[in-house]
Amino acid sequence: MAQSQNSAKTQLKPTRVLLVDDHPIVRERLAEIINGEQDLMVCAEAEDRHGAIKAVETAKPELAVIDLALKNSSGLELIKDLHTRWPRLIILVVSMLEESLYAERVLRAGAQGYITKQEAARNIMLAIRRVLSGEIYLSGKTASTVIAHLTAKPQAGGSIADLLSDRELQVFELTGNGLSTREIAERLHIDVKTVETYRIRIKEKLDLRTSSELLQMAIRWNQNR
Repeated sequence: MAQSQNSAKTQLKPTRVLLVDDHPIVRERLAEIINGEQDLMVCAEAEDRHGAIKAVETAKPELAVIDLALKNSSGLELIKDLHTRWPRLIILVVSMLEESLYAERVLRAGAQGYITKQEAARNIMLAIRRVLSGEIYLSGKTASTVIAHLTAKPQAGGSIADLLSDRELQVFELTGNGLSTREIAERLHIDVKTVETYRIRIKEKLDLRTSSELLQMAIRWNQNR
């Protein structure tokens, strides 16, 4: 009986993992850690939204580990796409971006956890095990804040991150990086008029009168993140 039970365990298929990051060295390191576990296997890798969608269609992963800053695409929009098309796919974000600003947004988009790349070096497997078990993974310092915000609506006079929608925040940050309206449109795969509309909304929400004021505030925001 014991031998048959052990045999059954060894025959269990490992959980299939997709890695989405535009840095090959990061993917290589994560794959090394994940493939070191007997019950996990990296089945595919991608560097952008298009590659990730194609990988899910062909490799059929059960877990996707995704960075927010991808090659010519948005990780946040990718999470929304994946969650809509494959709602059973578990998503864990591993990113350099500030957890306190983006953790709530990725959970709303459909992810089950957020871990910074600095923390991932120590706790990536803890995060993976947590989300695979059906739980949410966040660092302790962020969890209580996010839980409180998830049940509240943004208030007038709140922080920039609270006041702006996901897409508005993306346009705001790209503006601060010096990208033109057309460059932002190409990066986010939307038309120029849509970017202009987002910028008008941002100025209204932040009580800014001119595009110059918007640019200056966006630059300061990026520098202080």
